[in-house]
Amino acid sequence: MLVLKNVTKKFGELTAVNDLSFEVDEGKIFGIAGPNGAGKSTVYNLITGYYPYEGQIEFNNRNLSGMPPYKIAQAGISRTFQIPQVFPSLTVEKSICVGSRFGNTSGLDMAHVEEIIKFVGLSEEKRIKTDQLNLLGKKKLMIGAALATNPKMLMLDEPMAGSNALEIIELMDLIR
Repeated sequence: MLVLKNVTKKFGELTAVNDLSFEVDEGKIFGIAGPNGAGKSTVYNLITGYYPYEGQIEFNNRNLSGMPPYKIAQAGISRTFQIPQVFPSLTVEKSICVGSRFGNTSGLDMAHVEEIIKFVGLSEEKRIKTDQLNLLGKKKLMIGAALATNPKMLMLDEPMAGSNALEIIELMDLIR
């Protein structure tokens, strides 16, 4: 499903990712581990089109090299960010609508939006603005918006970072 071949990313003289190769098969859970600064988020940014790179990245036998992030998302890869990124002026419901609309070229499916909101556990918060959510709520919202795109692959960048023990349990249950 996802294949990285000899991927390298340099920022000036700093080599953030060096000759990385791996494959992720459909239906598999795959993790990238390492200390801060090891390049984990950079790998996610390479896969999702945020940075140019040397080497090759393929998704479902399609070369992603040079594709912009929105085209990669439309190809079926959705992701969250280590630091939650939300639309502060939108409600939870409207934010999930953005994900749903982005991932569905045939039009907005409000039933799907409602299903996602319920799935991530934000039904009670669906009409509040996203900047009013706590960290756990923002992480759930990001997962929901990513899922609303109907991805074939979901990439979660440090979904537990900054969470306490109870929030980690709740996020683990959601991810499972």
